[in-house]
Amino acid sequence: MKSLLSSIVLWSLFLVGLSATVASGAVLDGTQKDVATYGGIALSLLAGSRIAKKDPIKSFLSSRPVLWFLFLFNGVVAAAAGFALDGVQEITAAAGMGLVSLGAGFGLLQSRGTRTRGTQALETQGRRTPTPA
Repeated sequence: MKSLLSSIVLWSLFLVGLSATVASGAVLDGTQKDVATYGGIALSLLAGSRIAKKDPIKSFLSSRPVLWFLFLFNGVVAAAAGFALDGVQEITAAAGMGLVSLGAGFGLLQSRGTRTRGTQALETQGRRTPTPA
C-alpha cells in the first residue's frame, strides 16, 4: 500500500512539473513565468529520477533495445537541433539531447562489459568443474 501511494504521489508531482513547464507561458508573464517554468523543470526532473529508480521502470530503461533507441534517437535529434534551431535554443536542445544519448551509450557499454564478465565467469567455472569418470 505504501509503495502504491508513493508511486501515485511521484507520478502526480511529475505531471504537475511538466504541466507547469509547458503551460506557464499561457497563464503568466515575465519573472513569474520564468520561475514557474524553472520550478516545473526542477520538480519534473526530481520526480522523474525517483520514478526511474523503481523496479519496473528501471528494468525497462536498462534493457538493450531501449538503450539503443535512446542512444540513436537522441543523437539524431541533438545533431538536427544544430540545424533546425538558433541561438540559446540550439545550444540547450543539442546539449540536453546529447547528454541523454551519451548516457544511453554509456549504459550500453556498461551492460556489454557486465555481459562479457558474466560469460567469462561461466566459462572459467565450466573449466574448473571436474569431469565424471
